[in-house]
Amino acid sequence: MAVVWCKCGERLWNGADPNLIQYTVYSDPEWINILDLVDSGLEYGFDLPEPTHDVWRCPKCERVYIYEGNKLVKQYVLEELDEN
Repeated sequence: MAVVWCKCGERLWNGADPNLIQYTVYSDPEWINILDLVDSGLEYGFDLPEPTHDVWRCPKCERVYIYEGNKLVKQYVLEELDEN
């Protein structure tokens, strides 16, 4: 379990159940690899591989943080769209 602080001041913790902070996101190549494992008959008896990136989303400001291991590599901030 880990705790980080969002730039908006919200405490983000991935230890709650259900975990509404941490997302499981696979790239297309990672997902294709998983499907290949299933197609090869290994649908039973293998652990789903961990995705390359760990994605966290703040429930308060909706900022998205992307980690590689313990290193923050990207941060995204929501923009309000003008619908006109």
